[in-house]
Amino acid sequence: MTNELIAIIDFGSQYGQLIARRVREQNVHSLIFQPDVKPDEIAGHGRLKGIIFSGGPASVYSPNAPTCDGRLLKLGVPVLGICYGMQLGSKLLGADVRPAESREYGRTEINVVKSEGLFDNLPAQSIVWMSHGDQVNQLSGDFITLADTKSCPFAAVKHKTSKFYGLQFHPEVTHTHHGREILQNFLYNICGCSGDWKMSDFAEDAIEKIRMRAGKAKVLCGLSGGVDSAVTATLIHRAIGGQLTCIFVDNGLLRAGEAAEVVSTFRDHFHIDLRAVDWSRQFLFALKGVIDPQQKRKIIGAEFIEAFKSEAQKIKDAHFLAQGTLYPDVIESGNKDGNLAANIKLHHNVGGLPEKLGFELIEPLRDLFKDEVRRLGEHLGLPENIIWRHPFPGPGLAVRIIGEITEPRLEILRKADAILIDEIKSAGLYRKVSQTLAVLVPVQTVGVMGDERSYDNVIAIRSVDTSDFMTADFSRIPYDVLGLIANRIINEVRGINRVVYDISSKPPATIEWE
Repeated sequence: MTNELIAIIDFGSQYGQLIARRVREQNVHSLIFQPDVKPDEIAGHGRLKGIIFSGGPASVYSPNAPTCDGRLLKLGVPVLGICYGMQLGSKLLGADVRPAESREYGRTEINVVKSEGLFDNLPAQSIVWMSHGDQVNQLSGDFITLADTKSCPFAAVKHKTSKFYGLQFHPEVTHTHHGREILQNFLYNICGCSGDWKMSDFAEDAIEKIRMRAGKAKVLCGLSGGVDSAVTATLIHRAIGGQLTCIFVDNGLLRAGEAAEVVSTFRDHFHIDLRAVDWSRQFLFALKGVIDPQQKRKIIGAEFIEAFKSEAQKIKDAHFLAQGTLYPDVIESGNKDGNLAANIKLHHNVGGLPEKLGFELIEPLRDLFKDEVRRLGEHLGLPENIIWRHPFPGPGLAVRIIGEITEPRLEILRKADAILIDEIKSAGLYRKVSQTLAVLVPVQTVGVMGDERSYDNVIAIRSVDTSDFMTADFSRIPYDVLGLIANRIINEVRGINRVVYDISSKPPATIEWE
């Protein structure tokens, strides 16, 4: 790589990948490295312009707290420490870090003391997102305070000689009002970046890597119909053409008419060798009586392997398996490739498959977030209805039915989901919101239908706005649209007598309910 590079040292933050995405959003190439990385290991990945230390769940004074090679602070490039990263960098440079007398979580107002560098052209007061129990307690005379809050006297700092900057808050999350501008100041004003990384560069590099990796061998790709697998298949097909075979597994957990639509769309549009496997009976049998969401994912992953294997064995000379794994999949799965982040949920498409199927794994989108995948899809010429299709989880409706999965409950949710999406599209909101979904809740409530008492199920509607799917806020859907959706679901879907709207943000909630 010859692009300018910002190296991100990940100390286990749930937002580690989000920092990388925010940097690339500014047209600067970024890569994630583990804390034990050596300075010379970074050098071969690009022209290093700066380093960012991520946050993390540990305390820097704990015996087993993750740390890094102190030489990273002596490479002559600016270093930005965020939350734990600020505490660690400050500690390595002589500051004292202790538990805070008053912890800060959530939106907090900061006061900018010195606007130089990070806060150039920004207001003196603004809202930031705090998430810390520790903080820098005492600075040496080598530091300058840039900003503070009511309970955090060193909310932002700068070292006088080492090019180290620290932020106790998280500029990478959307809840920080001027986070984008702060990072832009760091990248362009402090690191001197020119913004030479673009999606076309990523596509060319990915295609070349796929060609070199695959050689003359065949590659199998699990195609779901979503944008991730569609872009993966298109990218690989662009690289190796007829060496690619896609396998679509109908798990019986799809939305209304989805299986037929996926098969027809990809055979007609992509002209790719597509094999369809109906494994719905096996999936539903294996899920019978299971209510734990993690167990559901494990079962679905295992059955997917069996279904995929049944078709893959018919294809000779296939040595590689391609998956549309994204950055959020990896970070939320936790403990992957040395990742220190806590486990949030299991993803059946992360790990396990290559070993069990005897294939080597190709994941060309592993470094991208959802919006970047869509930009790549546009660059590759995919049709709009595929690029802007709302995300749909690999386990399908199984993680949108809280409790046991049965065919009657699947049918209820399919009908409710179809009505929801139909009305969102009719209202012109489908492209304006990021993801909309319906959830079948295992709660029955009293209602009155046709002058008779009913005791039926509840449907929860979830719609979010987000740029990265790592943080999100609920969509402000007009009341009249919500009322129309609720009215149609209650009247047209037998077994539902109540519809509720989820107004949780992420964090603390996730987008999917399971």
